[in-house]
Amino acid sequence: MCSMSKNSLHKYVCSIKEVTSKEVVAPEVHPKTFQETLMDSLPTESFPVEEHQTEIDDGRRVERTQWILNSPDPPNLFKELISSVKETICSSSSSSPKQPQSRRAVCFLRGLFPILSWARNYKASKFKADLMAGLTLASLSIPQSIGYANLAKLDPQYGLYTSVVPPLIYALMGSSREIAIGPVAVVSLLLSSMIQKIEDPIANPIAYRKLVFTVTFFAGAFQAVFGLFRLGFLVDYLSHAAIVGFMGGAAIVIGLQQLKGLIGISHFTAKTDVISVLGAVLRSFHHPGRRNKKLFWVPAIAPLISVILSTLIVYLTKADKHGVKIVKHFKGGLNPISAHQLQLRGPHVGQAAKTGLVIAIVALTVCLSRLLFSPSTLFTSSSRAESIAVGRSFASVKGYHLDGNKEMVAMGFMNIAGSLTSCYVATGSFSRTAVNFSAGCQTAVSNIVMAITVLVSLELLTRLLYFTPLAILASIILSALPGLIDISEAYHIWKVDKLDFLACTGAFFGVLFASVEIGLLTAVTISFAKIILHTIRPQIEVLGRIPETEIFCDIKQYPMASKTPGIVIIRVNSGLLCFANANFIRERIMRRVIEEDGTEENSNGGIHVVVLDMSNVTNIDTSGILALEEVHKKLVGRGIQLAVGNPRWKVIHKLKVAKFVDRIGKGWIFLSVSEAIDACFGSKMVVDPCTSV
Repeated sequence: MCSMSKNSLHKYVCSIKEVTSKEVVAPEVHPKTFQETLMDSLPTESFPVEEHQTEIDDGRRVERTQWILNSPDPPNLFKELISSVKETICSSSSSSPKQPQSRRAVCFLRGLFPILSWARNYKASKFKADLMAGLTLASLSIPQSIGYANLAKLDPQYGLYTSVVPPLIYALMGSSREIAIGPVAVVSLLLSSMIQKIEDPIANPIAYRKLVFTVTFFAGAFQAVFGLFRLGFLVDYLSHAAIVGFMGGAAIVIGLQQLKGLIGISHFTAKTDVISVLGAVLRSFHHPGRRNKKLFWVPAIAPLISVILSTLIVYLTKADKHGVKIVKHFKGGLNPISAHQLQLRGPHVGQAAKTGLVIAIVALTVCLSRLLFSPSTLFTSSSRAESIAVGRSFASVKGYHLDGNKEMVAMGFMNIAGSLTSCYVATGSFSRTAVNFSAGCQTAVSNIVMAITVLVSLELLTRLLYFTPLAILASIILSALPGLIDISEAYHIWKVDKLDFLACTGAFFGVLFASVEIGLLTAVTISFAKIILHTIRPQIEVLGRIPETEIFCDIKQYPMASKTPGIVIIRVNSGLLCFANANFIRERIMRRVIEEDGTEENSNGGIHVVVLDMSNVTNIDTSGILALEEVHKKLVGRGIQLAVGNPRWKVIHKLKVAKFVDRIGKGWIFLSVSEAIDACFGSKMVVDPCTSV
């Protein structure tokens, strides 16, 4: 008997049962489950080999359960924060205690300043490429920086200052080879729209400028903290769809505001919504101060050439005497120190911190989502027809990886340094990065070349730039805006996810018809609503075994998956079982149990075990534990045993501390759903299909 094969054994036992009870018909079940059930139901003294094997399997299963129950406690919050800082700055090898202290110090410095790693292998051939890329980048950065400073309601030199210090700091601390650092249109618009509600840039320009530096300091501090403590998920609250809508709306608003410079409007609205801007434009046509506009626009071949030519024309023809508005206020020289201008104790410090937080998130999102992680097609600033990379970021094109947290640290420190040297918030520019990439940059040296070129311009060209017409700056800003409006991506979002498209349109119309802040608030609100909706109503799935495998999947998605008689396997598809969804999950679990108890598979013997697959639940709070305790009580009242499969580290730790493991029994915690099913048959709690009536 002991040498009999399992298939022969299966036929033999079922034939005996058919002879003893002609009315019993065995339903079709999975062969392996059926054999295991028969092995457990046969007399133990007849099959010593099988009994011994079963005992070995049970012993191994118990041992694996002990692995779960005896796992070490997860690190507390303080240790996680310290670990995150080390992980952000240092590599895993540099933090090894076996390394000498000097070696760890060197690794720490290389982690904080990546330039120390790649500069050792820097070659002259790379410098040639970086030099050309840096000069090309400067030719675009100089006119754009002047225009964006005007958009931020600051004197033009502050835009150039922002293209000097932040790029130099980023070249030392940043890991991207292509990102071009400097002022950008969206951040400039957001900065002016939020700060001018606190201080009037026209009535009190000095106070306004001090507040800008203070906001820049707070923005940099928040960015650095986000990176050091790996809090990049906060940036994700502005979803990709929301950013697409926000950028599109902001581009239109920025474009409309440039009509002031193009047409030469003296009296313009301080509001940013499209209705106010268009109203100001229409009123300007009837304003008596409108002058001759023959010299307002000069065809431009390239941004820098257009600035030089238009400035020369204005200077030589004295067009500023005939109604052409020029920059005028332009102070050259090195970046002056502005540390003494920070208002960290003033009456507006709270508002400055709040504004800095908003701008920090927007600046990071604009940079990281569109430059580092965006799956969108990347284009040059001059034409959307020239594709640089489809479906890949700039980093992936060059075959290297960027750590978003390290990038946030670098941008945070560069903005802190910028706030101390008369700069406002800088970030990665989409259009200038595309130009930098196309120009063949090899390393961050292109940013250094660009910064030095801008610095030379501050020293030598400021007297000439005094006569730069505002119309040409407005046209330069307008030329950079088409890259911000992505209609094809909006259509793609509509096809993929309607809720994402709602966030996109909400941000777009919020910026367009209300204000930049309202647009951001709308986008964040819709994104939060989507998160909350998915959190409080997670999917509760009934699982079945895929034929000829040990894989358990949702029976709705895979109709071929077979249920196990007497057992209901339920999976909670939520990363967090918490106060927000505990009641919903509890009710849905019990509803699934009641529904399955009346199905054909369980109509004879009923349900004996509910296996709760917790593999997707990464954390749980007290409300979640109370919900599980209530589920357990209700199941016990129905004569059903609760088993837990694959609980994650923090989950099992909290279940042990809350004594929930003791309530259901340590023997009902399993490493996997498959082991839970095997244990259920081994405990003989499941009715043998051959004996079911």
